[in-house]
Amino acid sequence: MTYAKTTAFTAEQQQLARVAKALAHPARVAIIQLLASKTTCISGDIAAELPLSRTTVSQHLQELKALGLIRGEIDGLTVCYCLNTALLKQVHQQFTGFFLEATANTAGGPADACAC
Repeated sequence: MTYAKTTAFTAEQQQLARVAKALAHPARVAIIQLLASKTTCISGDIAAELPLSRTTVSQHLQELKALGLIRGEIDGLTVCYCLNTALLKQVHQQFTGFFLEATANTAGGPADACAC
């Protein structure tokens, strides 16, 4: 029987991987950018801004919401979405730390030097 070995990785590594996977689709990146440019947004308005069907946009919104990157509140017959800025700031700090560590020059030579 096979199983995921995600427990072998830290909680931060797992979260970075989940966020990276969610942001790997350009529609989700566009949704985040659109919500960042507004205070709230109704799902129909989001679909009008993207070259995708309303159903497809709804699926992407659900992925982002399940991860917690966005929030959605039902307001009558519509759903108003906004960014979860607290989580986005946390993820920003984690990614910044990740990239700083990955690009740190610890060997003393040029950062792009590699023996292979």
